[in-house]
Amino acid sequence: MGIVNIEDELHDQIRKASAVECRSINAQAAFWIKIGMLCELNPTLSYNEVLTRELKKAGVDAHIARLAPA
Repeated sequence: MGIVNIEDELHDQIRKASAVECRSINAQAAFWIKIGMLCELNPTLSYNEVLTRELKKAGVDAHIARLAPA
């Protein structure tokens, strides 16, 4: 594990996002780094496609979590 230097503004945004996402600040930063890297490595996929693929690899059943029509 190492220390990553980031701008104060970015740290503030990570802190705010972590509260919404119910993650620690470190977990939020790690999530953004991982998803950003996957998006760069798979430029033809959208963010949602990358996230769906990762959830499926983890064994999450997206059909259970879908919202019912309004």
